[in-house]
Amino acid sequence: MYFDSYYLILVVPTLILSMIAQGMVSSAFSKYSNVRNSRNISGRQAAALLMQHSGINDVRIEEVRGSLTDHYDPSAKVLRLSQPVFENPSIAAVGVAAHETGHAIQHARGYSPLVLRSTLVPIANLGSAAGPFLAIIGLVMASDFLFTLGIILFSGAVLFYIVTLPVEFNASSRAIALLREGGVLSEEELSGVRKVLTAAALTYVASALTAVASLLRLILLSRRRR
Repeated sequence: MYFDSYYLILVVPTLILSMIAQGMVSSAFSKYSNVRNSRNISGRQAAALLMQHSGINDVRIEEVRGSLTDHYDPSAKVLRLSQPVFENPSIAAVGVAAHETGHAIQHARGYSPLVLRSTLVPIANLGSAAGPFLAIIGLVMASDFLFTLGIILFSGAVLFYIVTLPVEFNASSRAIALLREGGVLSEEELSGVRKVLTAAALTYVASALTAVASLLRLILLSRRRR
């Protein structure tokens, strides 16, 4: 029976890290979702206030179903906040809304890593779906062409995950700075926001590590077969 030691050594640890990170996000968000902020403003109100403070007046704020489904859509210029964030006056809600507002500001300012990530979206979608499949087929059929094509496609997806890191880190740092400059939250409340956003950042780090480890595994499998 074939034993894939590379998967066990490289990929499994990153998957475990991903599960730990998801648990940390859920725990931190749940904790600070139950702590009302001193100004009693909701995530929606905080996002509107911060965008006004930043001179952004062409971005809509909408509610979206689900939990932690918050995101900024640069193509439509819409900031979508999940139900637990939209009208919740909690520290966590304001922190998440501020983070997504950070993405809207990145877009307005032409932040280069965000521009690059947006460009990579179609490549990443194709690469993550077809890349590993083609690479494995190439290994099974001993086809260097299919394997190389799969690796190239998947590398595009890996690059997307890597570029996502500075985009997310910058959005979080912008969020903290905006909340402090605007006097939206106190320093004590900002400590809670940092815990929520740091846990969220760890999920992106784990995803990037998983992608890199998966790519390295495919390359090592190819060399071992040869």
